[in-house]
Amino acid sequence: MSVAEVDGLRVVIAATGDDIVEDISFSIESGEVLGIVGESGSGKTTIGTALLGYARPGSRIDAGTIRIDGVDLLALDSLALRKARGNLVSYIPQDPGAALNPALRIFEQVEEVLAAHRVGASDQERRARIEQVLGEVKLPTAREFLRRFPHQLSGGQQQRVCIALAFVALPKVVVLDEPTTGLDVTTQAHVLATVRDLCAKHGVAALYVTHDLAVLSGLAQRVMVVYAGRAAELGPTAQVFGAGAHPYSRKLVAAIPDPSARREFGTIPGTAPSPGARPEQGCRFAPRCEWAVERCAAIVPPSVGFGTDHRSWCFRAAEVQASSAALGAAAAPARTVGHAPVLEVEDLHAAYGDEEVLKGISLSLQRGECLAIVGESGSGKTTMARSIVGLMPNWSGSIRVDGQALATRARSRPAEVRRSLGYVFQNPFASLNPRKTVGDAVAMPLREFTDKGRAEIRVAVGEALERVSLPTAIALRYPAHLSGGERQRVAIARALVTEPKVLICDEITSALDVSVQATIMRLLERLRSEEQQLSLLFVTHNLGLVRSVADRVHVMHLGEIVERGETNQLFEAPQRAYTRGLLADTPSVLATPTSKSDLPARAQLAP
Repeated sequence: MSVAEVDGLRVVIAATGDDIVEDISFSIESGEVLGIVGESGSGKTTIGTALLGYARPGSRIDAGTIRIDGVDLLALDSLALRKARGNLVSYIPQDPGAALNPALRIFEQVEEVLAAHRVGASDQERRARIEQVLGEVKLPTAREFLRRFPHQLSGGQQQRVCIALAFVALPKVVVLDEPTTGLDVTTQAHVLATVRDLCAKHGVAALYVTHDLAVLSGLAQRVMVVYAGRAAELGPTAQVFGAGAHPYSRKLVAAIPDPSARREFGTIPGTAPSPGARPEQGCRFAPRCEWAVERCAAIVPPSVGFGTDHRSWCFRAAEVQASSAALGAAAAPARTVGHAPVLEVEDLHAAYGDEEVLKGISLSLQRGECLAIVGESGSGKTTMARSIVGLMPNWSGSIRVDGQALATRARSRPAEVRRSLGYVFQNPFASLNPRKTVGDAVAMPLREFTDKGRAEIRVAVGEALERVSLPTAIALRYPAHLSGGERQRVAIARALVTEPKVLICDEITSALDVSVQATIMRLLERLRSEEQQLSLLFVTHNLGLVRSVADRVHVMHLGEIVERGETNQLFEAPQRAYTRGLLADTPSVLATPTSKSDLPARAQLAP
């Protein structure tokens, strides 16, 4: 039975009437998870928030119907719609740190939801429901934990609190907007298993919005691929990922790095058109499609069915599905790196107050090499990276660049040394100044470290933006006007604009869709091998990406390097149980469920 039904949804920019999403239709059954994937700007989040009867400022829902458990959300007045949110449909956000109220304790935040929706006739009943839902998401129910504030929890615990808030009032539908972005693979596996179990246990229909196709492979029964605001393909996850009937779906799958093998990154030429710049006629993917024929540019493709629940909006859908062309990318060739160390770290210790975080880390990075640092959240990866770049004040040991010892703080280092170390932060929302335009942000390092004039800086900024697949016109916009993926590309452009010797990448792809991720990684590969022998220190949770880009891997746990080795050797024959656990928790697009019942939990839930 369909719990959520969306028919003919159209959301537009209020000022211009240009569509953000157009003619979107789907349904979700009780207990089912439907995934929505596509590149940044495709309209994924817009569809997700529309399911709550909400359109972001500057946009409006222009047409269509949205029914949750038979209730037409778009026909409700503001008071009734407010009651429906949380009761009929709830939302799990991407950033739990920003979603939780920092001034309220965990118990108070969950109780607030119950009170707002009048769940429970007494304090005892509400407390029992709170303890029940926290137990279901594998969080402690002890009084000491319930009295904690959000900042006293780990990222995984914060996200589980958000899941508890979404499920506590037993809604019919829950919308998940990239809820595992930034989480390590083990925590991600726990969170996904929690969502899967709760949906099945309570019969909740879920809409899972993500750019990570591998995550959906073990979670969603069906997937909808969207491109430039329109549906491209809709069907069972195994069929869409394994035998896609739309060229765009196949390109996305080819761009996914997988932990099972080192692969070349499949990229999609060009960029997805934004609202207002989309073709008025024909298939919107046609300008980037190698399968396109003349009518693709003139006529909107009809829906082509494959069985009862698989559809593709492509004139050549049958040919695409029958094609024997490999869905995956080719194996990446072996590469060589220089033997001269550009970065050396020896016996690095670091602490926050009295708590020691790094316990004698030593490593070296060769010119042109990519060294990956992996491990769970809290293992010390980011602390090590911040120490190297001079943003961690309390560390001891030795850090050298080209043999030159570095001072503890960045401000105490010569300008040329600071220029040689580029750093890209994990959170693109916090790393850009909201009061500065994109152009100003990218130009700042040039003004600090070079003597270029205004005209030269303007040209350099435009070139840096184009290198990360952004139009030069975006230089005039502010961060608030960009998607998360666009902001991260701006941050990468800013780090590369001064041509550093070492680029320290702290989870730089967590906010990027797979096609943009592939473009960025190909750019970094080119900079490593052909242009400037760039060296990469790659801090990440994405082990599939590590398999395709890294020459060597260091595994960190509780402030120590517990295993190190050549990438292929470590992935194929890990020596430590901890490393084997990380690999086991890494999702793979090659493992797709074929039915609702084929959804075994791949991780043991733990608090």
